[in-house]
Order: sequence, then structure tokens, then C-alpha cells
Amino acid sequence: MPESVLVNKAENYLKEIANDSINLENIEDFEVFKDLYFKLDDRLTYLQQLKDDMDVQGYTTPFTSLNKYGTKTVAEVAADEVRETSRHNQIFRMKANAKKNILDRVKSAIDSHKIALGNLEQFGYVKCNSCYKKYSMQEYKENDGKCSCKSTSFTFKVNKELTHRLDIIPYLPLSGNYMVLMSELSHYSRESFKQVLNILKQERKGVVKTISLRIRFRDENNRLIRKTITLDSEYVDNYEEEVRNRYGRNVRIEALRFHRTKPAIIDDKHARTALALAYVGYSQEIIANIKDDILKRRLSDFKRINKYDEILKEFENQTPDFIDKYDLDAIDAWRKSEINSRFRNLNFIDRFGNMTRSLKRDLKVRESIYKNTFKNIASALIIWDIFRYYLTTSNNARKINMGPFPYMRVELDREQRKVFQITYTKVIETLNSFTNVKIIPIPEMDLLLYEKFKFEKEMHNSNIKFNHVALGAGLIHMNSDIELDKISNAFNINESRIKKELKHIDQIKNPKSNKSKQFLDLIKK
Repeated sequence: MPESVLVNKAENYLKEIANDSINLENIEDFEVFKDLYFKLDDRLTYLQQLKDDMDVQGYTTPFTSLNKYGTKTVAEVAADEVRETSRHNQIFRMKANAKKNILDRVKSAIDSHKIALGNLEQFGYVKCNSCYKKYSMQEYKENDGKCSCKSTSFTFKVNKELTHRLDIIPYLPLSGNYMVLMSELSHYSRESFKQVLNILKQERKGVVKTISLRIRFRDENNRLIRKTITLDSEYVDNYEEEVRNRYGRNVRIEALRFHRTKPAIIDDKHARTALALAYVGYSQEIIANIKDDILKRRLSDFKRINKYDEILKEFENQTPDFIDKYDLDAIDAWRKSEINSRFRNLNFIDRFGNMTRSLKRDLKVRESIYKNTFKNIASALIIWDIFRYYLTTSNNARKINMGPFPYMRVELDREQRKVFQITYTKVIETLNSFTNVKIIPIPEMDLLLYEKFKFEKEMHNSNIKFNHVALGAGLIHMNSDIELDKISNAFNINESRIKKELKHIDQIKNPKSNKSKQFLDLIKK
């Protein structure tokens, strides 16, 4: 397929996606849910095919073709040839930029669709009405809506226990328009966006990936040879021995360099950006719904501060006809004069231009609410969702399933767990008071995750069948002072199931019989 045709094809498809808004109304209805899931899954397949076509045509390295220009010296090139070369160079550069930009958008759209589908997979599944076998939506689609028992009658079940947040889906850059969405963020939204990105970019301690060595040795003809070699990470502790095995006992190492990799919690930049935009967009929706109720309770005069904002907005872009539109200083002075005149008439400022004490206090209170609460809502939500996902899934499930967080590390180390040291207690109280979001403030979430990862190793090869949601809830109860009913409510799971998992935890950690102790010793070894 010609390059320009492929670029146009991708742009038109992304434009189609942008014009098709996502509606989550009646999402618990199976037909509505199925239509949305199938649509997103079909789009993902098409986008991945587009990306494959782009990879084949070299879109990953679009500037390579420019390297052949400028290889001759100026003396060798005639003046008209210089102009012609420059013109061709500019054309190729424009084409290369177009390739780079469209591939970037397609990658962003792919990751956004993966996030959306991961949340939908967690949200619901189908159950055969004949043999009661359960199917994920992906399995249901692959089987063309037929059970292995040949039945086509299914019941849709909403899985309230698992980690999902469908409300973020409309705010994902599904058309790859993440740059546009970033440019539209307000001041506080940008701060919130940076915070979420920093959470997802939290890197683990560097792990050696490869070792570069510059060595010197003599070959069989006694010639002195210098060369640079690369060894894999498996030789990090015995690289000297490996070099001697390959090049003889008299080899000398002249230079040594360890190349380390530092994977982030979400190890893909497009997935991080899409998640950050989605959670910030959803948090802005929450703020718009609860802002007035909170401000009415905290401010001395809610109507006055609205009037204050209204006046500022009225004159923000206003320019009088009698002032030259290019005289920015005069325009700015006129605006200030008009605003102060309106403020004096409403007693917002005194005759000396000083703001009244109560209005100044209200503005400070509002600034504090935005800075300490509203700005942190997106961070509080995504930290809770990631924490809950790790706590309520098995190690194998995180390896196999895409989940709501694609490219997520299966397990976190101490450095990556540091982001869970912040609890956002005030934000959680606000969400619980003014919204239907269920979050409980859990101290030392990072240590709880450490306990979970450690327990996953202890329970390895155990023949006990765990309910991993109840297991996660049980670990919170065991390692904190939080009451069982609050944990049960936050995780949407019955208390009796949590108590059952508490017994299983005790059975693994404190085996009663000698046979169980011997078995656990073998597992640990």
C-alpha cells in the first residue's frame, strides 16, 4: 500500500473514532454492554493491523531515508543541485513527520482501547443457562455466542467484586488525540495529570540487562586485538570467568559498563498517558458535580465568589473600540479599571483598592480546597484501583490477563511501592461524603502489598482454592485496625467469604499438623 494512502487511511479511521462518542447509559444491560465491547474489540483489531502495516513500511524509523542527503561536500555540489537537494530534503522530512505522528496516534489509540476493554472484561461475564459454564466476553465473542454444550442462551452477570472503573472510558484518547486532550486541561488538571503520570512512571531499582566490556588479548598468531563485547545479565556475577573461557587466560578487561533497566509500574508511555488523561477527565466530572456543595459549606458567601468569577470572566477577553487592539498595555489598564469599578460598586474592594477581609478569606479557602482536595482526586482514585487490583488478583492472573492496566508489572519492588505510602485521607473522606465512590483510607498500603506478594510465594503449589478478592480483603483486616464490615463494603464481598479466607491464610502461615509443616517447608525450599 502506498505511504500516503496508508497515512490517509489511518487518519480517516481515527477521525471516525473521534466522532463516535462513548455512552455508558444502561451499561448493565447485556445488549448495550455487548455492542460496546464488540465495537471496541473490532476497532482494536483494525488498529493493530494498521500498526503492523506501518511497521512493515518503516514508520518506526521514518527519518532513515534522509541520511543519504548531505553526504557530499559543498565543493562537489553545484548551486542548483544544492537547492534541489534542499527541496527534496524538506519534502521527505514532511513525509517522515507525517509517518511519525500518525504511528504515534495509532499506538495511543491501541493502548486506550486495551484499557477500555480491560475494564469491560473485569466488569461483566456471561453464564450459560444450560450448563452454567462461565465465559469472559472475549471467549464469548471468539465462540460466536455459543457454549460448548451448543446452547446459545446466556445470562449477563456484573462482577462488582473485581477492579474496574468504566467511568474513565469516555475520557480515554481512543482516537489517539492525547495531545489535544492535554492542551485542553485547566491549570489544576495539568497539575493533577503530572501527579498521576509520576505515579505510573515510578521506577523499580535498576536491574542489570547487559554488560559491555572492552577487552585486549592476543590471537593464535600472537597479534594484539582489542574489541568490545556484550554479555547478558546472567553473567553479571561471573563476567571475568566467561571472558577467559571465550578468549583465553591472558585476556585483559580495559573498560567495563553495566547497562541497567528501570521498568516503571506501567511500562509503556502511551498507556501511562491514556490512563492519566482518563482518570483526570473523570475526576473533573466528579469535581463539577460536587464543587458547589462543598464550597457552599466552606465559604462565607458562595454567591459573592461566583459573582467575582463572573466579572473577571466578562472582561477577560474584552477590548474596547476606542483603544488600538495592538496596544496591549492600554487594554490591560482598561480592563483593570473596569473590574475595580465593578468590584467597588459591589463592595468587594474599598476605595483604596484593598479587597474585603471576608472575600480574601473565601478565595484562600477555595484555593486550598482545589490545591489539597480536587487536585488529588485523580491520584487517590488510581492509587486505590492499582492497589486493589494487585491485592485481589493472583500472580498468574496478572501475567495472563490484560486487565484494566496494560503493561503493568506483575510484582512491585520496594522503590515502586513508595507511591502507595500516601493515603490521601482528606480526598477519600470527600469522595465518600459527596459521591458513590467506595474507598477506605488504608495506612501503609506499600507494606500491605509487600505482605500480599510474600504470601503469593508462600501459597505457591498449595492445593487450597482461594477467592483472591476475599483474600485481599482478609490481608487488609489482618494487617490493620479497619473493621471487617468496612472492608467488606469497599470490596463488595460478603464477610463470611473473607472469614473463610482468613482461615486459609492461617492454615498457610501457621500449619497445625507435622505433615502440613513438612509440605510448607518443601514449598519454601
